Amino acid sequence: MKTASATTLPDGHAGRPERASQAFWRRFRHHPGGTVGLVITALLVIICIFAPWLAPHDPTVQYPNGLSDLGSPLPPTHTFWFGTDSLGRDLYSRLIFGTRTSMLIAVASNVIATTIALVLGTVAGYFGGLTDTLIMRLTDVLISFPVLLLAAFLAAVLRPGIGVIISVIGGVSWFYLARIIRAELLSVRHREYIEAARALGASDARIIFRHAMPQVLGLLMVYSTLNFSTTVLFVAALSYVGIGVQPPTPDWGNMIADGSQYLTVSPWLVVFPGIFLGLSVLSFNLLGDSLRDALDPKSRKAR
Repeated sequence: MKTASATTLPDGHAGRPERASQAFWRRFRHHPGGTVGLVITALLVIICIFAPWLAPHDPTVQYPNGLSDLGSPLPPTHTFWFGTDSLGRDLYSRLIFGTRTSMLIAVASNVIATTIALVLGTVAGYFGGLTDTLIMRLTDVLISFPVLLLAAFLAAVLRPGIGVIISVIGGVSWFYLARIIRAELLSVRHREYIEAARALGASDARIIFRHAMPQVLGLLMVYSTLNFSTTVLFVAALSYVGIGVQPPTPDWGNMIADGSQYLTVSPWLVVFPGIFLGLSVLSFNLLGDSLRDALDPKSRKAR
């Protein structure tokens, strides 16, 4: 009588077959970039949540001792750890609250963009035909415009504010993701399990939510993470040119814009916000690349 042999896991131990989630975490842990990106992202989240406790000063208060005798910003001191800006405000506290502002806008706008892309991409890819043609022609027209210029135009026409910036960035960031989701749905809508569900009388809504949409969730997670870096840059770019987050609310973009006037005499006004901005973009890109390799190992071999 033959007995079933135990499955050997990748670490050499015998046991049950490795689950998909276990395989994912094993591949993710062995990707150094993903670990670095996850750690930096976690630190940014902690800063956003505990900003009122991490900031030693009010980020909008102009302190009388925050300027030198000549009226110039102070360099880093034991009182003002990252120095002060041109108005005598604590730069470290403004960076902490600026992180919360930038991340809040990036998360909210990315949720809007992802939702629009998921709905339109799924509808176009599943139903095809005229619906697909109309949605794809709309995305083609919108893609033909430079995204940053389109966002700047909309933000300039509308009244600047955090709500407007979230809506504008979310409204111009879904084009490419919608095409990716649509392409994935086109490849799965005629597979056997979809046809079987349709033959059993399942409604289109049930097929989409129960069978088709789960096939794109991994892809959606990867590209949404990568899109975070783009939305963070959009926020900073719009604030830098004065049509994004408005003073005195701190934001990396308007902090860099204010500090650029004192770049030669007070470089810390630009260096510290630039470091925060660069680290956030780097972390999201590393995390997105690692998620893609962990969810689809073949993609890494193909490169």
